[in-house]
Amino acid sequence: MNRVPLAERMRPTKLPEVVGQDEIIGEGKILTEIVKKGEPVNLIFWGPPGTGKTTLARILAHEFKADFVEISAVTAGKKDVEEVVARAKLNWNLKTRTVLFVDEIHRFNKAQQDAFLPHVESGLITLIGATTENPSFEVISPLLSRSRVVVIKALSKDSILEVLKRAVKAEKATKRVSKKALDLIAEMSGGDARGALGDLELALSLADKVDEKVVEEAVGRKLPGYDKKGDNHYDTISAFIKSMRGSDTDAALYYLARMVEAGEDPKFIARRMVIFASEDIGLAGNGALSLATACFQAVERVGMPESGLILAHTCIALSKSKKNRDSADAWYKALDLARKTRGEPVPIWLRNAPTKLMKDLGYGKGQKWESGFHLDKNYLPDAIKDEKIFRTK
Repeated sequence: MNRVPLAERMRPTKLPEVVGQDEIIGEGKILTEIVKKGEPVNLIFWGPPGTGKTTLARILAHEFKADFVEISAVTAGKKDVEEVVARAKLNWNLKTRTVLFVDEIHRFNKAQQDAFLPHVESGLITLIGATTENPSFEVISPLLSRSRVVVIKALSKDSILEVLKRAVKAEKATKRVSKKALDLIAEMSGGDARGALGDLELALSLADKVDEKVVEEAVGRKLPGYDKKGDNHYDTISAFIKSMRGSDTDAALYYLARMVEAGEDPKFIARRMVIFASEDIGLAGNGALSLATACFQAVERVGMPESGLILAHTCIALSKSKKNRDSADAWYKALDLARKTRGEPVPIWLRNAPTKLMKDLGYGKGQKWESGFHLDKNYLPDAIKDEKIFRTK
C-alpha cells in the first residue's frame, strides 16, 4: 500500500496554519477578509512552486462549503472542461457552489481560457488559477479583469524551517534529525516548502540519524536557491533590472547567472529585458528594443543551455547602453492625464467627418491629407490645451 507523501500529510487545512504568507493572510488581509465575507471570488494565485497555491485554493473551497474541482492545465483538454461545466450545473441546481482550481493556468491557450469565461461571468464557476508566470502576459485580459491577482511569495528560510520542524514533530522524529540538517534542507529549498518536505522525507528514509552528510546524499546537486536567505525570484529579477539600470554590467551578469542556474524560465528574463529596453534606454538607443526583441525570439527558438549566451550578450549591451526615460515618463504622464480627463471632448476640427451634416457642423474643418500637414491650433482638448506631456531633459 502506497503511503501518502509527507508534503501531502503536512498540508494545512485552515488559513491560520499557513506559514510565511503574512501579507495576504491575517486580520485585514485579502484572503482572510474573503473568507469572512463568505462570498467566493475569482482569484489568480501568482508565485513560485511549493508556496501553497493549491493548499490555499483547497482551504478557500472548504470555507465556502463548495465543491472543489481540481485540474491541471498540463494534462486537461476540452473534454475535461466540458465535464467541469456539467458538474457545476448539477451543483447549481443543488444550490452548491463550484470552485474550479486550474493549476498552471498559463499552460492553457487563449481558446481554452475563453471556454471558462462565460461560466465565470455567470457565476456558475468560481475560478482559482495558479501560475508561476506573470498573469499579465499569460492569462487573457477578460479573465484577468474578472479576477483578483494574489501574489504568493517564496517562503523565507525561517518559514521553511518552521514547516520542517512541524513535520519532524508530526513524524515523531525530533531526535533523529539534527538542527544543522534541517538548516541545510531549508537553505537548499529555494523557498519551496513542498520540495523541502520531500527532501526531509527522503533523508529520513535513508538513515536513522539525519545529519548534514545524509541531507547532501538525499538532495544531491540541487538547483541553487536565488540566495542563502531564500529570497524569491522577484527580488532577484528586481536586482537584475536595477543593476542594468545602474550600468553595472558585472552585477547584472551575476544576477542573470543566478537566475539561469536556479532554473528560471529564460523567456521570463528575456521578456523583462524587452520592457527594460523601452522603459530605461528608450530614445538613447533605439536599437536596444530591436536587440531585446530579437533576444526573446532567439531564446524561444534556441532553448537552454545555449540561450544563456544570448541572454548574456543582450544583458551586457543593455547595461552598457546610455539610459533615457523621456519616453517612459511621457507615457506614464499621458496615462495619468487620460485617466483624469477621459470625458473631455476631442476638438471638433480633429473629429472624423463621414457625413455632410458633420462637415457642416465643422467636424474635421481645415484638415488636409498631406505629408507634414499642420494647423496652428490646439490638438489637445481645450481643458488641457497647455499641458506638456513629452519633455526632453
